Amino acid sequence: MSSFDPVTLATPFFILTVILEVVLARFGKLKANYETADTALSLTMGLISGTAELLTAGASFAAAIWVYHHRLFTIPMTAPWAWIAVFFLEDLTYYWFHRLSHERRFWWAAHVNHHSSQHYNLSTALRQTWTGGVAGTWALWLPLSFLGFPPAMVAIQKGVSLVYQYWIHTEAIARLPRWFEAVFNTPSHHRVHHARNPLYLDRNYAGILIIWDRLFGTFQRELDDEACRYGLVHNIGTFNIVRVAFHEWIAMAQDVLRQPRHVLGWVFGPPGWTPDGSRETSAMLKAQWRARQDRGAAGPANP
Repeated sequence: MSSFDPVTLATPFFILTVILEVVLARFGKLKANYETADTALSLTMGLISGTAELLTAGASFAAAIWVYHHRLFTIPMTAPWAWIAVFFLEDLTYYWFHRLSHERRFWWAAHVNHHSSQHYNLSTALRQTWTGGVAGTWALWLPLSFLGFPPAMVAIQKGVSLVYQYWIHTEAIARLPRWFEAVFNTPSHHRVHHARNPLYLDRNYAGILIIWDRLFGTFQRELDDEACRYGLVHNIGTFNIVRVAFHEWIAMAQDVLRQPRHVLGWVFGPPGWTPDGSRETSAMLKAQWRARQDRGAAGPANP
């Protein structure tokens, strides 16, 4: 395994730019909303996340090595074309991982803490999962090693993707040139992803390239007349780090224990799924929002 780790190398940059954004916002030089308890929670979750990953790193690495030993092809790390290929394939993998993490409750339980802040700033990027490894999301990258990309190569590209995604967690940058917005994930696109407005729910899953959202029908542009409201559909209203990290796992377990015959729906249905429809999924919230928009556009009924 290569010792080159983009995330570790970038960590001092993460901390320094969070401090810089806080200071510049305090002096009114850019737009950024920070709350001390919220920022401390994000930074602590990021710190512990790195430690939590070590608990499953051995299993994920062993699996990648085993798959690589049974690879279809041998792809050299020294070939420029190989890095271009792994860039696109890893980014496509990230898109589907991210989409799965929003559309199925089991993986949402591992991802939800990243969306739990009601603020959107650089520290939010560091509010990472403690349970992603346990949820097994690393398995989605195994096909790349089966194709013949060395596990170290895949790991490096995953790190590059995570470093790229750091800077898009900000309100300080408005929209970038049109050509850039058309191809790459940007702060504008990712603000939409973190918003809880019904229009914006479950959109813009991109890692580096926004082209996947455009291709698979999950793209939504940030609208000037629809300001982003951040956080969860139902905010948990706490800075208790244990609750933030595990609340959805606990809620899912409680649902399963209460109605075990619906275990598949509780675990693998979309977040908000219930047997009787008493809670709201993203699809339901979007449908309700569209109905309200249609009624508003139609105007009052004739007497």
